[in-house]
Amino acid sequence: MIKLRDLQYLDAIDRHKHFGRAAEACFVSQPTLSAQIMKLEEYVGFSLVERHRRNVMLTPQGAALVLQARKVLKSAQEFEDAARALADPLAGDFKIGMIPTLAPYLLPHIMQGLTEALPKVNHFLYEKQTHDLLADLDKGDLDLLVLPWLEEMDRFERYTVMTEPLLLAVHPQHRLARRKSVTLDDLRDETVLTLEDGHCLRDQAMGYCFSAGADEDKRFQATSLETLRYMVASGSGITLLPRLATLNQPDSGLIRYLPFKKPAPEREITIVIRPHYPRMDCVRAIVSSVRESIAALQAANKL
Repeated sequence: MIKLRDLQYLDAIDRHKHFGRAAEACFVSQPTLSAQIMKLEEYVGFSLVERHRRNVMLTPQGAALVLQARKVLKSAQEFEDAARALADPLAGDFKIGMIPTLAPYLLPHIMQGLTEALPKVNHFLYEKQTHDLLADLDKGDLDLLVLPWLEEMDRFERYTVMTEPLLLAVHPQHRLARRKSVTLDDLRDETVLTLEDGHCLRDQAMGYCFSAGADEDKRFQATSLETLRYMVASGSGITLLPRLATLNQPDSGLIRYLPFKKPAPEREITIVIRPHYPRMDCVRAIVSSVRESIAALQAANKL
């Protein structure tokens, strides 16, 4: 009989391409994992894994079966989640994913509220880029995401928690620095510093910039908003930054943050879950807590 653990071992081998690392990820010894894979191969009647000295890979038959294995593992996880929700909907582990351009600026403002609202929930936080988070949510490795909404997410359910404006960050010597506010038209013919590929904020910001007639600075792409901030402060260019990333970062002799007149560039911050996710009592409590924390933050900072 095939066991869930056997399917987890097969999935781990496909992900890690190495028996040792796969065993580590499954918290078993390498001989144990190897022996179970051999028993699984004996049960199905054909080889699942190509074994090489430095790495391993699945055979075509193994690659076909690992897709089915993941469906079974996902269903098993959903069963476990449903059982946990019936036992106590507001308790247990809860895995939340966020993107790097949001997590460090939002988490300090919402975690205390979440801890107080859900004292029996263990919050596990994961910071990754958008496409990785969506893949993890889809296969059940994460319970919920907090991230800007994109059209490609329409297969998921969403709860809007705030609309966050983007500000223009400029060096005090820049031609726009003396303005109290700017328009998108002011970006015409400007060259804008951007994040590297993979960040959804890059695509959103550059969409606004391109529509205004600005161009991307192709000499440099940043890995983080903090890198962009320091590049602007050094006089190397201008960029768009989310409002949350500018809190506690007042205008200084090195950088100015200028709001846009309407229509202003913005991003919709949402909570995203899988359709038919079973732990809805927990989700509703999280949505309510995050919205309350953000409302308090907006009131305190006149956002």
